[in-house]
Amino acid sequence: MSIAIECHAESMESFSKLAPVEAVLFDIDGTICDSDPIHYYAFREMLQEVGFNNGEPITEEFFSEYISGKHNPDIGKFLFPEWDHDKYMKFMDDKEVLFCSLAKDQLEPVNGLHKLCKWIEDHGLKRAAVTNAPRANAELMISKLGLADFFQFLVIGSECERAKPFPDPYLKGLELLGASPKHTFVFEDSASGIRAGVAAGMPVVGLATRNPEQVLKDAGGSLLIKDYEDLNLWNMLHELEPSIAEKLDASDGNKQ
Repeated sequence: MSIAIECHAESMESFSKLAPVEAVLFDIDGTICDSDPIHYYAFREMLQEVGFNNGEPITEEFFSEYISGKHNPDIGKFLFPEWDHDKYMKFMDDKEVLFCSLAKDQLEPVNGLHKLCKWIEDHGLKRAAVTNAPRANAELMISKLGLADFFQFLVIGSECERAKPFPDPYLKGLELLGASPKHTFVFEDSASGIRAGVAAGMPVVGLATRNPEQVLKDAGGSLLIKDYEDLNLWNMLHELEPSIAEKLDASDGNKQ
């Protein structure tokens, strides 16, 4: 079944208020690459090995609701409430090793990603990646997608006081870029990440790559898209172009 995409006037208004846009913040997992199937496979295999759920494989629905987009310590504590911190974090670390070994050969960008990145660069916007993924995973994914020179900063949730769904990682991204939430928007694919972006004061474009559309909408997504080729996304970006051009012209004039 195709994903129904909703684009209400009120949603578009939340982006028009950003003019002139100065920065864009991206989540990584599920947002710039469709990595959730790899994470799901790694969790499913390793949880079976330790006898989780009496050895029954977890479902994609379980993964989407309780694991996707969440912070590793929170996932470990939820999955293994009877284990101590060191034990469940060792499981999570081992899972990340498996993920990295699989991702090296299987990772693919979300459709239209590089077209969007070129638009962002061409319009002189600041950009950062903001993720709950461990730093090694995040750097691997960014490198594999050829975006090491695209992102100006990388913010890791576990390196902030609080990870997503708290706003701290996105607030850190704004601080590093020297950007205002009034002129910045976010790309996210999970309810946890959308809540973080909204709590940081920014409208969020929700990618319905894997998580249910209604979940993203309920979390506060202002615009829901299937991928970066979505016409609703490009209609929104084209509406922002005149104000961006005016800002660039003014900046060039001040340099002369």
